Amino acid sequence: MPLPVTLKVTLDFSSGATFGFPMVLGSGILDQDILGIEGSATLIADLTSVTRQVNITRGRSIGRDTYEAGTAIITVYDNNGDFNPQNNLSPWYPYVTPLRKLRVSAIYSGTEYFLYSGYVQNYAYRYDQSESVGYTDIYCSDAFRLFNLAVINTITGEAAGQDIGTRINKILDTVDFPAGMREIDTGNSTAQADTGATRTSLSAIQAAEFSEQGAVYVNHEGNVVFKNRTNTIGASGTTPISFNQTGSIPYKSVKLAFDDKLILNVGKFKRVGGTEQVFTDADSVATYFPHTMTAENLILETDAEVLNAAALFISSRSDTTIRIDEMVIDMLDTNVPTATILDIDYFTNALISNIQPDGSVITKNLSIQGVRWDITPNSMLATFLTTEPISDGFILDNTTYGQLNDDILTY
Repeated sequence: MPLPVTLKVTLDFSSGATFGFPMVLGSGILDQDILGIEGSATLIADLTSVTRQVNITRGRSIGRDTYEAGTAIITVYDNNGDFNPQNNLSPWYPYVTPLRKLRVSAIYSGTEYFLYSGYVQNYAYRYDQSESVGYTDIYCSDAFRLFNLAVINTITGEAAGQDIGTRINKILDTVDFPAGMREIDTGNSTAQADTGATRTSLSAIQAAEFSEQGAVYVNHEGNVVFKNRTNTIGASGTTPISFNQTGSIPYKSVKLAFDDKLILNVGKFKRVGGTEQVFTDADSVATYFPHTMTAENLILETDAEVLNAAALFISSRSDTTIRIDEMVIDMLDTNVPTATILDIDYFTNALISNIQPDGSVITKNLSIQGVRWDITPNSMLATFLTTEPISDGFILDNTTYGQLNDDILTY
């Protein structure tokens, strides 16, 4: 059965972090193409016709409770050794190097939906068992890998009192990440002066993110996104997309769990130069025993702000309920609305119902916090990682998150 979309895979061998096609004088489009030199369009390889498999994984780690680098493995037919860097007969010689830019998109009804944008880590050349057909597995990672490789000490333009969004922008400036590839909110909290400690730029970004109790991740277009605390909480108030076994949007399977793995009820948080602040949810401790979280080196300006961060973080994780951790959608199911699924990304709300063998129904209003695509010429599965909101809060007039004595009145 053919795929419901037209898959597109491109590999840009030009240097730099920016995704897009080079703009050649006399034929480019301002504000869309990137500046290049004449003939540089030949550095963009369309791998669509030779792609045999696409596996993409992006999202938040449930166990580590943090966003991780999005990865992809693209398997292409390569019987001529075109990705061998020593093959001077390759149409891309001598440009086959790591950290080139790869994009995967799906075209549906004339609209292009990006599924992944990242940078090549490795070209793994291999033959099949008979050694008659060659393949190259192209391993990719998104910009989080670049940030993890960049060690910094000073942050260009940092200053005490900057909002967290501005501080994240300053870190990105320090490592020369393109300004056009950022979607950065103004932070609700402010940062103290930077200490100048040696660390990776990724750890500096994540310290700022955690201090805000916001969210930093790389989206499907390769852009760095920072959502402040107000917007991570407010995202839970948007209208959810409904999924169930028999109506609405059908799913292929769901993964359910009920355990204590995600419970946290004691938070010991400390900012740089501050005093440890402890927040305890006594009811949760009485029910589940202590589950302690320790966080240091927050960059907030006051201990009072640190205590607020601890209270929000722990209160959002102090209880447990039956979970739906994953939901798999078969894109070849004709009852699945293709455009709706292609539009889903982090912080999309999903209302998932599951009919149990005894006839009872489990219904969960959850946040999409990860996406996995597994695509071959004859199959296309979308797996969505679903979680409770990463920051709980009171949302006025919302039937799920606007309950007094239940939802958290946040700072």
